Amino acid sequence: MRQWRAPDGILVEAIILDDRPLLRVSHRVNGRTYLRGYCATVAELVDHGIDLAELVEDTALDHL
Repeated sequence: MRQWRAPDGILVEAIILDDRPLLRVSHRVNGRTYLRGYCATVAELVDHGIDLAELVEDTALDHL
């Protein structure tokens, strides 16, 4: 699974849900994580207010 983070607490994760590849968008605020929604394409991330230029891949999972 891959993850990308934005500076304002946004987390985008590549997941499989019901045999479909999706992007799960969540937002961390004051220690709590809120689900913002799911996207079928990268273009749909803009609907959640995500600037693709700000996303940074989270490489912490590469060592698991």
